[in-house]
Amino acid sequence: MKNKKLTFLVISVLILFSLSTFAETKKLKHIGRYTLVRIKGEVPTAEVMKTLLDKYTGDIKYGFDLAGYGDLFLPFLDQIKAASFKEEELAIGDKLMWMLFRSRGKVKIVEDLEWAGKKALPVFSFIVKKGYKHYELIMPKPCGNISLRKVEEIIPDAVCDIKVVPVKANINDPISVDMSGTQHAKSMEVEVFNPEGTKIAAKALTPDSSKWQTKFDKPGEYSFKAKAINLEGKPSTNACEAKTYINFPPVCRLVASCLPCINYVGRPITFDASNSTDVDGEVVKADFEITDAASNVIDTYSDAEKPFSWDKIFEKPGIYTITAVVTDDFSAMSQPAKIDLEVTQKRFFVLVDAGHLIARGSHGPYIAGRIGIFYKIVPDRFSFILSGGGSLALKGEPWKSFFMANALFNVHAGAAFFGAGAGFSTKVRETRETDVELVANIGFDIFDNFSTKGSLFFEGRGPIGKDKSFSDHHKLMLGFRLIF
Repeated sequence: MKNKKLTFLVISVLILFSLSTFAETKKLKHIGRYTLVRIKGEVPTAEVMKTLLDKYTGDIKYGFDLAGYGDLFLPFLDQIKAASFKEEELAIGDKLMWMLFRSRGKVKIVEDLEWAGKKALPVFSFIVKKGYKHYELIMPKPCGNISLRKVEEIIPDAVCDIKVVPVKANINDPISVDMSGTQHAKSMEVEVFNPEGTKIAAKALTPDSSKWQTKFDKPGEYSFKAKAINLEGKPSTNACEAKTYINFPPVCRLVASCLPCINYVGRPITFDASNSTDVDGEVVKADFEITDAASNVIDTYSDAEKPFSWDKIFEKPGIYTITAVVTDDFSAMSQPAKIDLEVTQKRFFVLVDAGHLIARGSHGPYIAGRIGIFYKIVPDRFSFILSGGGSLALKGEPWKSFFMANALFNVHAGAAFFGAGAGFSTKVRETRETDVELVANIGFDIFDNFSTKGSLFFEGRGPIGKDKSFSDHHKLMLGFRLIF
């Protein structure tokens, strides 16, 4: 017990001799007696010192907390292994803010120290950075105790960084401005200049709100000029600019092969957008749309190969609006080009009938042929035929060739038709008379391409008059009708 008391008394006396009183700067005259870490050898290398710190991480953390610099421990730990240790000397009279040491197995701290040894103290010096502060830490070579020598606030110049994406865009596409790569800034400013060099916008940003989005409604090259301001209000000096190019949209030019399109139902009409242009690229696609007078879309077409055109056949007459939009190689679309077009249907046609005919009592044969006009009263519903021609008798006396004419009204239901009207026939034999007749026909269209139609028909003719019976004076014909 007495030995322990004596040891404690000796240690206390040594500390009192090494340090001044509590209220004053403490004079440190000796080093190496109360080491924070155990060091083999008198002057270890910097690498040895770093290795030793790994073994005493818990003690060091405790010491930083004890010194009131707990928030410095992690930066210290992160930076120490890569830190550049400088070999220096602590001159007599140099002061330390605090020092960690070990006494009786416990980590302790002593503050406000002054080196008061007989000669300069060799130390390792290194800097730990946290925020804008540089902490100079030293480790005396003989003991490895960790000491804080001084703290300096270093406010670096701001380094401006701006990124604008995309570097090329279409009108009204979102343009993103990103200044998150800027360093050491309190605030940032960005100005926008149009293709003529006129400033059109300015935006203030901060490190916490470093992104901005804008858009442009006119084509051309836009410039972004930025600067960053550090904590002292000093603007950055490095070049900080970016540009974006707003693509010129193409211009659509649309023409039609007829205007107006008289008698063009059933005939192809060409809509041509091949003369469309793009000042900074090329046209790669044309989209066409047709609407009727009620604005109903009746057909569309897309052409991705040159020339950009569309051959369209209209099956009904009417007033139509044709709209074309072209797209360039950067996906920009033109303003719509429109044509208002009236398409009419052909109503007057030439008609030719030919076929086999029999007259009552002839038992045979006539070859009949007529030529006339065909008029569409209501297209695809009602028509009128006026025709005339001859029937060539293929038997001799008493039968003779004769002339006949028709005036018929027909009703159409799809490909089928039927109708009736009046007719006229000259004498089929000398003992007969000229006949005014009632004519009826029925038939079916074999083909119809609007401008030309072919039909098979059956026709019956009977006399009008009380003194002429149908059974004695009728005529029957099976034939082919061509309308063109």
